[in-house]
Amino acid sequence: MSYDFKSIESKWQAKWLDQKTFEVTEDPSKPKYFALMEFPFPSAKGIHMGNARSYVPQDVNVRYKRHRGFNVLYPIGYDAFGLPTENYALKAGIHPRQATDENIAKFHEQFVRLGFSFDWSRQIDTTDSKYYKFTQFIFLKLFEKGLAYKANSFVNYCPNCKVVLSNEDSQGGRCDRCGSVVEQRQRDVWFLKITDYAEKMLQLIDEADYSESVKTSQRNWIGRSEGALVRFPLKDLDDGFEIFTTRPDTIYGVTFMVVSPEHPMIEKYASRIANLDEVRAYQEAARRKTMFERTELNKDKTGVRIDGLQAVNPLNGKTVPIFISDYVVMGYGTGAIMAVPAHDERDYAFAKKFGIDIIEVISGGDISKEAYTGDGVLVNSGIIDGLNVPAAKQKILAYMVEHGIGERKINYKMQDWAFNRQRYWGEPIPVIQCPKCGHVGVPYDQLPLELPYLEDYRPNEYGDSPLSKATDWVNTTCPICGGPAKRETDTMPQWAGSSWYWLRYCDAHNDHALADYDKLKYWGAVDLYTGGIEHVTRHMIYAQFWNLFLYDIGLVPTKNPFKKRICCGLLLGSDGEKMSKSKGNSVNPTDVLEQYSADALRAYLLFMGDFEKAVIWSDSGINGCVRFLDRVWDLQNIVRDEEGYSKEHEVAMHNMIKNTLRMYENFRHNTIIAELMKFLNIAGEDGFITKGELKDFLIILDPIAPHLAGELYEKYFGKELTFEPYPTYDESKLISAEIEVPVQINGKLRAVVTVPNGSTQDAMMEVVKAKGLIEGKTVVKVIFIHNKILNVVVR
Repeated sequence: MSYDFKSIESKWQAKWLDQKTFEVTEDPSKPKYFALMEFPFPSAKGIHMGNARSYVPQDVNVRYKRHRGFNVLYPIGYDAFGLPTENYALKAGIHPRQATDENIAKFHEQFVRLGFSFDWSRQIDTTDSKYYKFTQFIFLKLFEKGLAYKANSFVNYCPNCKVVLSNEDSQGGRCDRCGSVVEQRQRDVWFLKITDYAEKMLQLIDEADYSESVKTSQRNWIGRSEGALVRFPLKDLDDGFEIFTTRPDTIYGVTFMVVSPEHPMIEKYASRIANLDEVRAYQEAARRKTMFERTELNKDKTGVRIDGLQAVNPLNGKTVPIFISDYVVMGYGTGAIMAVPAHDERDYAFAKKFGIDIIEVISGGDISKEAYTGDGVLVNSGIIDGLNVPAAKQKILAYMVEHGIGERKINYKMQDWAFNRQRYWGEPIPVIQCPKCGHVGVPYDQLPLELPYLEDYRPNEYGDSPLSKATDWVNTTCPICGGPAKRETDTMPQWAGSSWYWLRYCDAHNDHALADYDKLKYWGAVDLYTGGIEHVTRHMIYAQFWNLFLYDIGLVPTKNPFKKRICCGLLLGSDGEKMSKSKGNSVNPTDVLEQYSADALRAYLLFMGDFEKAVIWSDSGINGCVRFLDRVWDLQNIVRDEEGYSKEHEVAMHNMIKNTLRMYENFRHNTIIAELMKFLNIAGEDGFITKGELKDFLIILDPIAPHLAGELYEKYFGKELTFEPYPTYDESKLISAEIEVPVQINGKLRAVVTVPNGSTQDAMMEVVKAKGLIEGKTVVKVIFIHNKILNVVVR
């Protein structure tokens, strides 16, 4: 580079830290702007280039907002509890505390070197007991309201990480941390009743300023469906079982029932089941399968008929067999389904395999070949014969309700959140298990319940929590009866601390509350939240749940924590593949900072393309940004000591200001650099730039390249640039007073004339005559395009 970027960048980074430039307090006289980027897992030695690509645009945005007069809250913290950090520590052979502290220090250094304008006074760390005191506080509030409960359940278990996983953490039947195949195990699990908030979260999604793809992902994750809860009697028994269906209109087509291998009916009536050994063997085989294997749509359907139990269709009284099959799971609906093979593909495949009757109840298909899943008219359907599907649904639902057969029901694909982990590095769950009093919350005045230091924090082969080894910590007294009791030894999942962290930023050092209510009211919801598309479901769903709960109990003033969400596209290596050390296509941000500068890296990460689209890294691309910054530095050679804009550059300046305002507001940072380059070309061709033009040019550049812009601004204008107001434009000066118009004679270019903007055809012809371009000729025809061209046909 043509200037000493290392000394300039280190100077400004130190100055911003020393002067606490970006620290803010509540100021009602200014509009507030709360910007949030997903705080990182400090689980490795520093950020990678994909992180940088996600983080830089938000920093550019907040620097721009400061120029626009906003009181900007832009904090940072570290999501340091959980499997990412613990697994890293195990691999490195160190304690998670050491790993966390070392990695946070490395992240901090890189953030500073990238020129990020965080309010460092508000930094949080989810492993700090002053922070997780309030994570535990929120858990206790959930526990008090019945939204945290412990139950015995089949759960997803990673045999490698030795930990229970939520469904969200084991998509595709594999652990999202290590990729191991997940097993089904039965054990006591803490759950959060997130399903109680499903409707409220769906309403938030509708109201939020998210892209439609984000909204669709969140709605699908919650998986709302409307239908009926129908009770099927058991033949010859004064009992029955319930099923949930979204297609009550097809009930006359039921030819068999299917229950989950875990359905309690099997244990309840084991003595009546003639083939119990066969059923037991199938149950055991199902337990060895992952949830993904069980529910995969294209898998071969397996099952066993339960001899000795039959169901009765409550509409027509027909007796139908009951099967056990692993494609039905207890976690969704009731763990039992009514099977209508004529109109469901999975039921059709099952019926064909087991030779079960297939009865058409909706016309329009050929059920001898395949299941018909379209609309049509009901047939073979008793009281709803001849109706179309919507009308049939309404009539049969009304009939079921009237006759006590069923009821209207809303169901959700999302299940209650499995909230405990059998690992060491997490927030201790603040619950005491008393033989007499049951589960008792730790008294609030005893928070935080601190995580004891363990040298050996590895999980054992049985999946027991490492905290069970800390006997002095585990053994305690019950807060209610005073008798001997034991602490809960499982810890919270890594998602706990991130489910409320933005609230803590508003009042990071409050020892008495998670945050002062008035401060929360001032900063309000996050105005813009940036991060990865992979977190719009798990993390954001959990965060919306916790925030809604805290709103309901009066601890926060806003329902929706995030007004707007933008997701970062992938950064691909030069080979077009996702960056990865194992593929040899990764680029280390620290190496780029050393070779090219922070400003060049920031500019290139923006110039690569739209923030929300995937982009490909190119070494030659960053060289282009280096040349751009060199040209900015070299403007010093052509500065003209004039205030204001020159006549030559006035239109270009006003257009640049207008265009970049729109681009900053719309998060289109790549096109801002193109606008700046365009003006550089104009100034370079003309051989000058006035001080007034340089001043506003540097303000526009500052969010992107703050070190270089700040250095030049201080040199020429004697003050710091950070809070200088963004320049304004004049609509009347977006078009030049004079323009150049080409003149053709008989279709051939003869001249380019300078005329007042908006000149008429007559005025243009006067100029042509004055220049003698048609002297001695007879004008046959004139073709004139306003402000574009004049073509005179002569003979």
